Amino acid sequence: MTKTTRTFEQVSDREKGLKQSLTSGQLSMIAIGGAIGTGLFLGSGFAIGFAGPSVLISYGIGAVIALLLMGCLAEMTVRHPTSGSFGSFAEFYVAPWFGFAIRYAYWASIVFAVGTEITAAAMYMKYWYPEVPGGYWMVTFSMALILANAFSVKVFGSIEYVFSLLKLCAIVGFILLGAWVVFDAPAQSSIGFANYSNDRGFFPNGLWGTWVAVIVAFFSYLSIEMIAVAAGEAKDPQQAVTRAFRITVVRLVVFYLLTIALVLAIVPWGRNSGGESPFVTVMAATGIPYAGAVFNAVILIAALSAMNSQLYITTRLMFSLSRAGQAPAVFGKLSDKGVPLPALLLSSLGIALATLLYLAYADKAFTLMMSIAMFGAMFTWAGIFLTHLFFRRQQGDQPLAFKLWGYPWTSLGGLLLMLAVMVTTLFTAEFELTLWIGLPFLGLILLIYCLRFRHKAPLTADAPKPLPIRH
Repeated sequence: MTKTTRTFEQVSDREKGLKQSLTSGQLSMIAIGGAIGTGLFLGSGFAIGFAGPSVLISYGIGAVIALLLMGCLAEMTVRHPTSGSFGSFAEFYVAPWFGFAIRYAYWASIVFAVGTEITAAAMYMKYWYPEVPGGYWMVTFSMALILANAFSVKVFGSIEYVFSLLKLCAIVGFILLGAWVVFDAPAQSSIGFANYSNDRGFFPNGLWGTWVAVIVAFFSYLSIEMIAVAAGEAKDPQQAVTRAFRITVVRLVVFYLLTIALVLAIVPWGRNSGGESPFVTVMAATGIPYAGAVFNAVILIAALSAMNSQLYITTRLMFSLSRAGQAPAVFGKLSDKGVPLPALLLSSLGIALATLLYLAYADKAFTLMMSIAMFGAMFTWAGIFLTHLFFRRQQGDQPLAFKLWGYPWTSLGGLLLMLAVMVTTLFTAEFELTLWIGLPFLGLILLIYCLRFRHKAPLTADAPKPLPIRH
């Protein structure tokens, strides 16, 4: 055992007590549950509005970034499976302040992302009950999922597995039905791949529109990194994580690109410009009785599933922060079932904020929360690529059980792409709040670190002294 590995184990020892009961199948479903949600079913409509048919290229670029990110995470996670995940990696391999910033930025991002999902769920329920206030559904669904997360990680994993399986079955059904509609359509109908070029061509808004849509594509792929955090509670982490990473990437890329390709072929892109799920629009266009209602139910399940995964991830991140001595000790306490209940309750703040925003600005609540949520996620993804560069430099010639090809160019490429996406938000009206709010928030995080935690720096590779665990 090397010195570096031994000292990192001292870092991960702070997070002992979580139950290791998740299988590789559940790990995959957790990531899919988080990534196949409102970002795909509702957000893709906004992306189509930006790019038109060339949104396929936008989602392809997003898939490349996601693939590179998963490779970096898989390599580091197989080496060090811990619930602190990329926060602990950044703390240990880059700098304590960097790990602190990534943990809090990502935690805040996913807390807001939870809010986008519950906001979307309230919107979906209006399909059946337009007269019932959306706040009622937000409170009802939130209480149910908080209780599910409070029982045990095994209960959470089982629920998420079922939710994600239903989504996957629905997407497969959509692909089969969509393919049948496209290839069985009469030659003179408005359905077909000619829709890719009929309305101002494949690039109706130019290359800029295609690139701007990458922002939404990124938001759609967000949460695949959850596998790395869940690895701390996995059985046989090395085998489970490696298998889960590979399965998740393939499924996401295939499902995203195929479904959007069919959406564009069935309904002209100009009718899919946001405000309504393009999937519901497509199902209505098929003329099949009750198809819209059935798929609305699927979309509702997708939102709740993503919210369930995100509640899990924010809870574990706050638990990790507490055990690192960077949050109040109460958030590091575990229930008898091994669940960090105080951290779970704190991580539900996004639900409360979303409810207030929905009651005050129902029409703008979703896009507002999405714009705010994106900064922390973008900063985290860029930070993961940077951390991987430091990680590989520290490993030297040591053999790795899982190895990303193309280092260092793959990591550098992913980092530059993420930085470019972040800068692009400044030039889009829909997402201009992302950096205007995100950068001051990051500055506040770093100021708090300097004032409160700089002299209590967690363990690093250059200072192998373990901190006492706070109970």
